[in-house]
Amino acid sequence: MQTDTFTHQAEEDARNENILIWVNGALKPKAEATVSVYDSGFMLGDGVWEGMRLYHGTWAFLDEHMDRLFEAAKAIDLDIGMTRDAVIAALEETRAANGMNHDTHARLMITRGTKVRPFQHPALSRSGPTMVIIMEHSRPAIGRPITLATVPHLRGLPMTQDPKLNSHSKLNCILACIAAEKAGADEALMLDVHGFVNTTNACNFFIVRKGEVWTSTGDYCMNGITRRKVIELCRTNGIPVFEKNFSLVDTYGADEAFLTGSFGAQTPVASIDGRKIGDGTLGPVTARIRALYHAMVGA
Repeated sequence: MQTDTFTHQAEEDARNENILIWVNGALKPKAEATVSVYDSGFMLGDGVWEGMRLYHGTWAFLDEHMDRLFEAAKAIDLDIGMTRDAVIAALEETRAANGMNHDTHARLMITRGTKVRPFQHPALSRSGPTMVIIMEHSRPAIGRPITLATVPHLRGLPMTQDPKLNSHSKLNCILACIAAEKAGADEALMLDVHGFVNTTNACNFFIVRKGEVWTSTGDYCMNGITRRKVIELCRTNGIPVFEKNFSLVDTYGADEAFLTGSFGAQTPVASIDGRKIGDGTLGPVTARIRALYHAMVGA
């Protein structure tokens, strides 16, 4: 069944038809912002990316996003070819060119660049990296708490594809999302290699039980920046929080559940595998965390 709610659902905004997109140093209209069919990102998913939110002229947690971007590029042996300050300057150039100040989402993507032949070996990417910044007027429009379905797809081990990488290679998560939709849910709840509850196909996952906030150990999922900020907010505001292994049994019996990510911040979960979580609405602990987070980012 096709659903109409997901964690990256945004309001339609006509201004996005006229945005300028940064492509390798040039700002181009949407229809002209293209990369080569030989690009290694298009061919093989060979690249890394960051998603960032702009609140009242300030990029939320910009330093942490830049840290993660450069660490990921180093991990896959990709030379960005720009300094950290130059990448930030490109982000700001794109923001200024589009006249954006608030409720803005940026997706910054870097691939290994254009290949000379359509094969896998990274040595075939000889022209330097491809960098693209897509920046849109983007206000979350999630009309209701979302539903999840547990899927057989796992977030794997570091020796396959380390889930801590913000990689362009997202097929495993896309297949998980498709499986959840086929089951009639909005998104997928994914387990780790030991069968413990881990993450969703797009976001980090939390539950609330008897006033305590639980999330996975982080060993098998993207350790998201919003995830980290939620844990910090809980610790500094007297909300018990634990990074631990827990099962679907623990999850079905939770009082609340929510997802975290740069786009949606904290998205409440109504049900998992047909089991209603709490009363199926935004719970009081999630609401408190959301308010603390909004104050932190100046939303």
